[in-house]
This record gives sequence, C-alpha cells and structure tokens, in this order.
Amino acid sequence: MICPGSVLFCAAGYLFLCIFNNNFLQPQPGRMEEIMPVKYVFVTGGVVSGLGKGITAASLGRLLKARGFSVTMQKFDPYINIDPGTMNPIQHGEVFVTDDGAETDLDLGHYERFIDESLNKNSNVTTGKVYWSVLQKERRGDFGGGTVQVIPHITNEIKSRFYRDYSDDKTKIAIIEVGGTVGDIESQPFLEAIRQFQHEVGHENAILCHVTLIPYLRASQELKTKPTQASVKELQGMGIQPDIIVCRSEQPLDQGLKDKIALFCNVPNTHVLQNLDVEYLYEAPLAMEKENLAKIACECLNLDCPEPDLSDWKSMVNDLRHPDKEVRIALVGKYTALHDAYISVVEALKHGGIPEHATIDIKWVDSEELNVDNVDEVLGDVNGILVPGGFGLRGVEGMILAARYARENKIPYLGLCLGMQVSIIEFARHVCGFNDAHSIELDPNTTHPVIALMPDQESVEDLGGTLRLGSYPCVLADSSRALELFGKKEIQERHRHRYEVNNAFRKELQEKGMNIVGTSPDNHIVEMIEIAGHPFYVGTQAHPEFKSRPNHAHPLFRGFIQAAVDKKISEEQQQK
Repeated sequence: MICPGSVLFCAAGYLFLCIFNNNFLQPQPGRMEEIMPVKYVFVTGGVVSGLGKGITAASLGRLLKARGFSVTMQKFDPYINIDPGTMNPIQHGEVFVTDDGAETDLDLGHYERFIDESLNKNSNVTTGKVYWSVLQKERRGDFGGGTVQVIPHITNEIKSRFYRDYSDDKTKIAIIEVGGTVGDIESQPFLEAIRQFQHEVGHENAILCHVTLIPYLRASQELKTKPTQASVKELQGMGIQPDIIVCRSEQPLDQGLKDKIALFCNVPNTHVLQNLDVEYLYEAPLAMEKENLAKIACECLNLDCPEPDLSDWKSMVNDLRHPDKEVRIALVGKYTALHDAYISVVEALKHGGIPEHATIDIKWVDSEELNVDNVDEVLGDVNGILVPGGFGLRGVEGMILAARYARENKIPYLGLCLGMQVSIIEFARHVCGFNDAHSIELDPNTTHPVIALMPDQESVEDLGGTLRLGSYPCVLADSSRALELFGKKEIQERHRHRYEVNNAFRKELQEKGMNIVGTSPDNHIVEMIEIAGHPFYVGTQAHPEFKSRPNHAHPLFRGFIQAAVDKKISEEQQQK
C-alpha cells in the first residue's frame, strides 16, 4: 500500500528537482548577465555560398568597435579537416596564421583587417576539431561509458567553444560566423548548438543575423524574395528565428520588398537591410552604417548605441577612392589560378598604396610559365616584383628567375617566406657561383644547400600544425632599410615555414653583397635580407601580409610600394 503522504512527498521532490534544474542547472538570462558580460551575434548565410558573410560580420565588428565596444570574432567551419593547414590553396584559398600559431580560415584575415584586433587559436573552430575533442574525451572515459551522440555531446562541445572571456565587467560583443549555407547537412550541429545556446543565455544576449540573396531576374526586371523566404523557413524549422536579415542584391530594395520579406520572415521591416556591391571592399562598413546595422544589433541586444567615430576609416576610404597615380606590381606565384590563395598579400599591397595615393595594378604571373624566353616580355612593364610564400617544387624556377630579373634590373623586390628563400638561391647561384644551390626541401642532392631544414623539424612526421607557426621576434640591423621602415630595433612577425637559411653559407652570402638585416634574438635564424646598392630588395622569412591593416599599412609593404612609385616617377621623368 502506498501512503498518500509519500505520493505528496515524491511529487514535491519532483517539483523541487524541476525548479532546481530550471533555475540552476540551466543558465537564466538575468543570472547569465550577472556573471557573463558578453553579447553574441551569430551570422549565418542562406540560398548560396559566397555572399560575403565574413565581410558583413567584419563590417559589423568595425561599426561596433567605432562605438567603443570591445569586439572579438570567431569562424565556425563545417568541414572535417582539423584546420586548413594541409588543404590545397587552389581549393580552399589562403591559410591565415594568427599570433599564437593557429592555421585558420582566410575570413579571419578579413576580421583582423576590419576590427584591427589580433585573433587567436580559439577564433577558428572546425567540425574536425569538435569531433576530435569529443572522441579524445570518449577514449579517456570522460562520458562514463555512456553513448556518445551528436546531441548533447557534439553540440555541448560546440557551445563550449563560443567566446567566453568574462574577466571584467566591460561589455564584450562576440561576432560568430557559421560557414556554409543553411540547409547544408554538415552545418546542422552548429545551428542546433546556436538554438540551444540562445535558449540558455536569453535572446537579449544572443541574436542572429542572416545574410541571404535576393536574385534579380534581368528578363523580367524583378527582384525575387522566395529564396530568402525559403532560407529563413529552413532556420525557423530548426527553432531559430533571425533577428536581422541582410539582403545581398544587385539592385536596391524598395520598401515594398522589405515589407514583404519582413511579413513572410517574421521580422520588423526595419530589420531587413540591403547590402549592395561596393567599389572598394573597405567601403562595406560605411554602407552598412547607412543601413543602421550596428544600431539595430544594439537594440536587439539591449545595449546603448552611441554615435560611432569613423573618422579614421572614412579618411582611409577617401584616400583609397581618390588615387593620383598607379603602379603595376607583378605577383609571381604558383597558385595564381585562385586569387584568394594570396588574398592577404593582395590586400597588403592595397594598404601600401593608400598612403601613397596609388592604385595597385596587380599583374598575376604563373611562376610555372615564366622562363628565360618570356621573362622580358612578362616582367618588363612592371614597377615592382613580389614573390609570395608557398611549398613544393612546382614553379620554383620561375620564382628564382623573377628574383634574378628584379635584382639585375633594379626593380623593387619583396620576397615573402619562400620568396626570400628563392632570392637567396638565386643570389647563391649567380653571384656566389654556387651553380647547383638550392633548398634541401626541393633538391636533396644539392651540394650547396643554402636553405636547410630547421633542426627542430627533423623528427616531425605529421604535416598539419607542425611548421614554425605564429609570432616570433626579429632584431634588425643598424643602418638597414628595414630599421628605417619599422623605426625600432626589435619587431614581431608571423611565420609559417619548415626550412631556413643555412648558416654555413651566411659568410659567403654577406661577402658578395647580400646583407643579413634581421635575425632571431639568438642570431641563429636569418629573418630578413637586403641587397646592397639596390633601390629596394628585401626578403623576409615571415608573412608580414598577415599584420597589415587598411588604416595602417605594414612597413614593408608601404616601403615596397613607395619604391615602386619612385621607380615609375623616375622613368617617366627620364622619358620627358
């Protein structure tokens, strides 16, 4: 016989557990706000890929930072690779490297250039990283023998990766972009994690911005909203309601179209924003400011929205829009089939041109097709030559030829990572007389291995994440061009390489006129070289393109473009 009192006691206990679970185990909006002064903006994309989610997210970051907020950004990628470090640049684009040595998606480069903040290894999360972490926990027995499932284990791991710096009371805003397109199978765990997270922290602490396409049918001269409606319904079917809809379109959206989208997508019509193409990438924040993107985001997050200080950004854009000169720069690389493979280099060149009021005309040169028969024709009309980083033997002889052409013809030259190494190989061959000089990576049988494997790389077997990665110090030599450009003796630059200058050949190189102007603090690693008597011939083992910003160009790129401008002006004066 069951006592009625026992029933009441059990019921009361059950009620207590429910209340306990709801109030304590599950974070509540008000309670979370007390211990976590962080607001979240999730950015998703719909209809098609390549809409510019990253630029939209970065623009929002710039606009919020201009209002005094502390802003950080993250990218969640649905591919199973641990990171893009081993992926083909022709397929995936550039591998961007952070200060702490993470190999990340190229969108992080856009984030850093727009918000002018250095991101870290936590700023790029892939499906591969998430599953790898969960599987390691399972092997350790962290789940107590339970069944490991997408929900809750994978989604919990994703949520744990969302930005969580609660160190002070200053409001921080984390902008988190989810790669791929809504409807992709591989994106579903990320979207489910967002749904759960928003429920846990409260809608006023986590909002969603959905970037979508409004196609224009030229035949009927109509803009169509159905794809956007379908994309939003896909989100709603997963329990997610967008707060802001950013519409990419070739044509302006009239109020009637905005009203229609608002009606069918369940958002205020003031939250439907148009995002038209801009002539220059860095105009995007100013265009989105006109659409009140940051103001609406602040309203949704229950934040005050002060007037932004965009004066420096507007000044930079004005200089970008009103150049008074143009220089042609040859970019000699092996991945020229996809320009995104060198996107940070391209942007850094543009940055270098802004203070010079110069437009950069990039001449894309496939190093594999460059040879002694066509080098004059291909490089004879350029004002500067840049050889970027890369790996492998393909196209290297073309890069070596470009370095030689720049040296012999007094054309400004900037070599980055592999670009510095090929300049040393070229110099060793044609100035020092080491005819078979090469990198041990590319020719293991060379008798003059001027580029050798770094000692700490000799036992490395795995390819991913094992390079010399991240920020390292470099000490600059007195009276060097580099010291003049940087204005300080010790600098920090980001690296991504496995091979270095062979110290056994340093003396011969220097005696013939190749100045070693930058080394590691212990003087073991050659970090930067210059050629004496050349107007501008600089090679660096680093990747300075990763630290260049539109409102303050990297010193090496600014110096390089300045030298290219001087060369062109000098040639024009001689022709007169």
